[in-house]
Parts: sequence; structure tokens; C-alpha cells
Amino acid sequence: MPEVIFPGPEGRLEGRFHPGLRPRAPVALILHSHPQAGGTMNNKIVQLLYQTFVKRGFATLRFNFRGTGKSQGTFDNGIGELSDAASALDWVQQIHPEAEQTWVAGVSFGAWIGMQLLMRRPEIKGFISIAPPANMYDFGFLAPCPSSGIIIQGEQDEVVSPASVQKLVDKLRTQRHITIHHDTIPGANHFFANELDLMMKSVDGYLDMRLGR
Repeated sequence: MPEVIFPGPEGRLEGRFHPGLRPRAPVALILHSHPQAGGTMNNKIVQLLYQTFVKRGFATLRFNFRGTGKSQGTFDNGIGELSDAASALDWVQQIHPEAEQTWVAGVSFGAWIGMQLLMRRPEIKGFISIAPPANMYDFGFLAPCPSSGIIIQGEQDEVVSPASVQKLVDKLRTQRHITIHHDTIPGANHFFANELDLMMKSVDGYLDMRLGR
């Protein structure tokens, strides 16, 4: 799990990268929660997502958004963070230019950034959105959503209302040619404090289904 520093729009970005084991290895980018609420690439959920993609042979990168950890720059309300994510994906693709598929996974604020990124990058074929903040940010840009994915929500989420996430899921499910899975984890709060195992069971079950293993 080597530490990496790569160029971003506002200076250096800090990450952890596990290269793929073969030239056409699939790529996964993991995006952390809100930097101003303590979100970093070392959050437990981010690390678990990272580990599950590594185990599956993905070239996997998690990184700190600008102004977090050793990453340069200052918080930019999502605009600059989307540019950071695009730069991070560019960097991985330079190492694995023939990746057979690309995935993005995000937690809360990172889920919002990740779903914006998949609108810009047609090579992203799958997404995992953990507790997307549908009551805080506008997800209207998903028109149409270009990729299938899974949205996972805590039943007792005190930050993101389950009703707002259900409304987002219902809207996405009206679109053709994609399939949106939606799992609600019983008893879980916004951070899945006592339900990380259940959350990852949902993630791994979805990846098993999509990847055929």
C-alpha cells in the first residue's frame, strides 16, 4: 500500500495506491467524506472499500482531497474536489491505460463527487455510493445517469435523510439501460458505526454479482 504523491489542479495530492497485477487490470477510485467534517482517505469505510477492490485485483487509489492531509490547496465546496478526482483518475489511467473497466466508490460527500465524475467520464462502468447526501446537494445532474451502481444507506442516518435517498433512487430507476441497486442497513447511522460488516457484505455481494465472482 505505497504512499503516492501526484499532481492535482492546485498542487500535489496525497494518496495510497495499489497497482493492478496485470496490464489490463480494472481501476477503482475511492473518494472520502467531507473534509471539513473530518473526512480523509484513512476513514474506516474508505479503507474497507479500498481493501475489497485490491483483493479483487483492481488497480486501486484512495487519496486526500485538496487541503486534507498532505494534499495542497484549500477546500473548494465540491468544485475543486471534482477536479481533484478527475486528476486522480487521470493519474491511475497513465499507469493502467488499457484498464478493462473503471469503478468509482464514494462515501457521503465523496459519493456526490463520484457521481458527478461518472457523468464526465464514460469509461466509469460501475459505482458504489455510500450515504449520498441527497438532502444537502443537488443530484439533478444525473440526467441520465450513465452507469449502473449501488446506493447504500443507513436506516438511522442522522445526517442524510433516508427519504431523500429513496427519492433519488426512485428517480434513477425510471431511467433506461441502467440498474440501480439500493440497500438500507438496519440500525446503521451515517457512519455505519456498528454495522460496517453489514455494509461491506452489501458491497461485496454487489461486486460479486457485477464481476461474476
